[in-house]
Amino acid sequence: MEKIILPGATVLVNDSSSIYNGYKGFVQRITEDKAAVLFEGGNWDKLLTIPIKDLKLI
Repeated sequence: MEKIILPGATVLVNDSSSIYNGYKGFVQRITEDKAAVLFEGGNWDKLLTIPIKDLKLI
């Protein structure tokens, strides 16, 4: 059974061409084939829109 990425899920960026490859984040919302992912890192937070095909559930 394939797992579905939903808001609130923890995901890993799986795109070797992205500078965020390997980063873990939290899905905030889903729109069509993209997800808004929140990355938190010490003194910074960043919200990025990433294609769902480049995300992996963890």
